[in-house]
Amino acid sequence: MITRVLSGIAIAVVGVLLLCSGLATTLIFAGGAGACGPTTRVAPTASSAARSPVPGGIGPVGDWNAEQVGNAATITAVGMRLGVPPRGWVIAVATAMQESSLINTADGDRDSVGLFQQRPSQGWGTPEHLHDPQYAATRFYQRLQAVDGWQAMPLAEAAQAVQRSAYPDAYARWEPAATRIVAALTGVSAGLAACQVTLSAQGWTQPVHGDVGSGFRTSGRPGHDGVDLIVAKGTPIHAASAGTVTVVRCNAVDVRTGRDWGCDRDGNPALTRGCGWYIDINHPGGLITRYCHMLTHPSVAEGQQVAAGSVIGVAGSSGHSSGPHLHFEVHLGDHTSGTAVDPVTFMASVGAPLNQ
Repeated sequence: MITRVLSGIAIAVVGVLLLCSGLATTLIFAGGAGACGPTTRVAPTASSAARSPVPGGIGPVGDWNAEQVGNAATITAVGMRLGVPPRGWVIAVATAMQESSLINTADGDRDSVGLFQQRPSQGWGTPEHLHDPQYAATRFYQRLQAVDGWQAMPLAEAAQAVQRSAYPDAYARWEPAATRIVAALTGVSAGLAACQVTLSAQGWTQPVHGDVGSGFRTSGRPGHDGVDLIVAKGTPIHAASAGTVTVVRCNAVDVRTGRDWGCDRDGNPALTRGCGWYIDINHPGGLITRYCHMLTHPSVAEGQQVAAGSVIGVAGSSGHSSGPHLHFEVHLGDHTSGTAVDPVTFMASVGAPLNQ
């Protein structure tokens, strides 16, 4: 069955070869997800291009610690979900660098709150809402997109149009650092190597680089139809191979009431059931991969074509989950328990072993 599946995949490598052939410096993705990011690429500055990316998880980038980079990951993920071009992600992260040093502070100047130091008295929202990084980032992007011509503006001008700061020129100094972090988190600026994606000859790659936690149908979890890959919250998740996104869904139910738990918050192993934010991708030959427990709404849409290695979302702990990880499934046929195969065995067979 695996041999039949692989026969339709070779074409997926073509788009990746374009990135590795020297065209990566000029290629712009218009439409479906590119090899590392969902839309157009960000041109790195000289200083950002010289820095190393985050290898498979949320960790320090330059002088920015794991907490700060994690908050930048949330800001970037919200921009992906809203369909904001990558230039907007850089503007948003740079703004938060200036306003809060990427620390989600409860109290700031006057009544300022959170990553963007937004003020309830100026109509941004309640203090509780503004202390939620996803809400705060959403509000920033909404106002940014309402600014005519923001994509053509210098970063400081675009940020100031949203923030109305007493120090309008201060945002500009953070552009190299913001570009560096966005590039490290998404790989958008520098092709496959920057987002730690290596394709096998069969056109497959690891969705994340993490240790296998709970395995496939163990004695303790015989109904576990996939494997749990342990990674930090905010880790970019990559499409394991080229295909079409068929499902983008929130599945999190409060077992006490049977009501919706919601996916824009962490789940609970005892109180929540379901996959949280998850997607299914259909691949040539009738193969399906599933990716569960994402931090925010996935960065792709149903019907979207994705290349192998495309960033499709970021890891979290939504749904039935005890901590950040990616639950990854492989099905040879329709998505039922009877079609599930061990992802560890399958991924090794297609040249992209997990745990590496």
